[in-house]
Amino acid sequence: MAAGGRRRRPLRYQSLAALVEDSQWPFLFLVSDFSYGADDYDGEGNEEQKGPPEGSETMPYIDESPTMSPQLSARSQGGGDSISPTPPEGLAPGVEAGKGLEMRKLVLSGFLASEEIYINQLEALLLPMKPLKATATTSQPVLTIQQIETIFYKIQDIYEIHKEFYDNLCPKVQQWDSQVTMGHLFQKLASQLGVYKAFVDNYKVALETAEKCSQSNNQFQKISEELKVKGPKDSKDSHTSVTMEALLYKPIDRVTRSTLVLHDLLKHTPVDHPDYPLLQDALRISQNFLSSINEDIDPRRTAVTTPKGETRQLVKDGFLVEVSEGSRKLRHVFLFTDVLLCAKLKKTSVGKHQQYDCKWYIPLADLVFPSPEESEASPHVHPFPDHELEDMKMKISALKSEIQKEKANKAQSRAIERLKKKMFENEFLLLLNSPTIPFRIHNRNGKSYLFLLSSDYERSEWREAIQKLQKKDLQAFVLSSVELQVLTGSCFKLRTVHNIPVTSNKDDDESPGLYGFLHVIVHSAKGFKQSANLYCTLEVDSFGYFVSKAKTRVFRDTTEPKWDEEFEIELEGSQSLRILCYEKCYDKTKVNKDNNEIVDKIMGKGQIQLDPQTVETKNWHTDVIEMNGIKVEFSMKFTSRDMSLKRTPSKKQTGVFGVKISVVTKRERSKVPYIVRQCVEEVEKRGIEEVGIYRISGVATDIQALKAVFDANNKDILLMLSDMDINAIAGTLKLYFRELPEPLLTDRLYPAFMEGIALSDPAAKENCMMHLLRSLPDPNLITFLFLLEHLKRVAEKEPVNKMSLHNLATVFGPTLLRPSEVESKAHLTSAADIWSHDVMAQN
Repeated sequence: MAAGGRRRRPLRYQSLAALVEDSQWPFLFLVSDFSYGADDYDGEGNEEQKGPPEGSETMPYIDESPTMSPQLSARSQGGGDSISPTPPEGLAPGVEAGKGLEMRKLVLSGFLASEEIYINQLEALLLPMKPLKATATTSQPVLTIQQIETIFYKIQDIYEIHKEFYDNLCPKVQQWDSQVTMGHLFQKLASQLGVYKAFVDNYKVALETAEKCSQSNNQFQKISEELKVKGPKDSKDSHTSVTMEALLYKPIDRVTRSTLVLHDLLKHTPVDHPDYPLLQDALRISQNFLSSINEDIDPRRTAVTTPKGETRQLVKDGFLVEVSEGSRKLRHVFLFTDVLLCAKLKKTSVGKHQQYDCKWYIPLADLVFPSPEESEASPHVHPFPDHELEDMKMKISALKSEIQKEKANKAQSRAIERLKKKMFENEFLLLLNSPTIPFRIHNRNGKSYLFLLSSDYERSEWREAIQKLQKKDLQAFVLSSVELQVLTGSCFKLRTVHNIPVTSNKDDDESPGLYGFLHVIVHSAKGFKQSANLYCTLEVDSFGYFVSKAKTRVFRDTTEPKWDEEFEIELEGSQSLRILCYEKCYDKTKVNKDNNEIVDKIMGKGQIQLDPQTVETKNWHTDVIEMNGIKVEFSMKFTSRDMSLKRTPSKKQTGVFGVKISVVTKRERSKVPYIVRQCVEEVEKRGIEEVGIYRISGVATDIQALKAVFDANNKDILLMLSDMDINAIAGTLKLYFRELPEPLLTDRLYPAFMEGIALSDPAAKENCMMHLLRSLPDPNLITFLFLLEHLKRVAEKEPVNKMSLHNLATVFGPTLLRPSEVESKAHLTSAADIWSHDVMAQN
């Protein structure tokens, strides 16, 4: 140990040490805002014994996922790329260096506490090795030398590495100051990971040898079942009893824990600190080590052997909505190397180990995807009413605001938990009822199953993963009840997706997402092997599911499409942007008329995180996303909702954009501005049946060109309109209303509209609204009614264009009725509040 023998533990960790010792294996370290090993707890908050999965035939999987920095999510989704160990960014702008260094000390203090326990565990493991070796040369050996060396392989080396690391790090943390450096210690520790590779390679044999020796030798069985581990120095208990099997698992778990700490240290280390490049290098080495280990063996994913005698592994899992007996059910679906299993988590009483209940399974050899004709013949799935989905969103937004207020007022935790429970219920309903894209699979023996997904991206991922496995030589089989029970029983430990994807399950310190407008330019794409008709779509997440927001034009017969098209996408708490590249299908015989079915072929897909620090700049940020060998270049920048509320009146009174509507109608001697009439006429002529009209973003450069033509009152307006993409015309109409010096329903009447909305009696609400509409200036009222009649006609085509009145309301609400800048600052607490109020008002 460090000089002086006893190490003084900071006061805040004294109770933590007791927690660690009481819970035995493994432990949850809470260091300030960081959580290490949180996955070791089940969904009920109960601790789960960690070790090799039951029924596992190889060593447990080393979890590398928590070590990934946010930037890494921009990698190709193909899964075959090597890890690019981009570390987290240095201290965020505005964060004091002193605070960052203090956070470093807190992270290190917690890590030292776990390092001490880890060293004690290794010591306990080594303790019986010497007497066992001593008896090995006698006439009555407990174990042979070979057995001892197999079971305790590399433990001594690992112990010495960590002992040296601990002894050097401990005094640095105890005598903490702002100048302390310790990056070289982590760099050295990372450079010695080869010892762990040797340990991992031997792990399976070590376990099997220990088990065989226990069965054949009572003395060794007693030793291996009750090893004594010293507790932390200031702990009330001096020793804890642990099995040898549990201790042999500790080195497997330790590399992940160390890499997590490196990740957090980098997060709170200034870029110019001398430790930064050393920690960066240590993280790179650690991530590459974890990646190389998991490419060789992925044993946490191991369940049982397949009928062919091979190891069955989990390839993919996630929560999907299944339509079963006419109703929607949330299922956890597991794709193994030879079987697809659909399960439901059993409800168990607190303290009991959670398990999955198998609903059905299909061997991949028997799984087929239906043809377009078969899909068309399938029962039609009725989408959930839009207004009910919008109601859920508004309730969620209101509950989020209420929770934040309660936290600010330091309310009792019970009150906050009640609100969180309500929010979870609404989010769960939204998650269950929002998906509309069908994903059908058949068992060639006759049974069919239907899932609903929110995005073609997910459907493509599942289809590709299944088809890749089906290329192997698979055999049909039937699982016995015992085999099915073992496989289903392994799902709880094997799963990689632990929580239902709702914001209620996220930590408080996680990003709430972005509210405002994301400007994206899709420049070009390379990497296509043959000419095709190509286009891209853009999706962003909203309330836990993804929505398609924009689509480029089709670039015909090319291997290097150059779109250079700009889009403006409205974000509602969004955290991710997806780009999907399609080959357009012009063969009408292949077109599938099923609801929301997309028949164009996905050539590639990729996803990036919308990191607020990267996106929230005035300058464009250019990036390249790789997808299945295809590279798509794009640029983006973000405008917050607060900034988008600012309306800048036009300085010249000759144009129409940014000019008061009364000035425009007076100049034109019309009741409705010419731009509104022409855009509406063109949309009704050739865009009223366009899927997602007004929701799908038009190309920004086309919209700007139309804006310039209308502002200049160019005589070629009508010719240009007839040739222009219909989404650009719809976008021009939205832009006109958004750039009015004040919203169409006026700043003055906004508070009154809000009060009217709050009325519970429908008749009173209607009277109030009619009175407020009559209070509008004539140009505003007549234009509003003209637009409303148009939107009503668009909504009548909902079965074709998928745009209900409620969908249209979410598009036009923030444009037609919105608070003034002063009003929003005075009354609304967050971007989510503004959004929910606007939607309600427009409805």
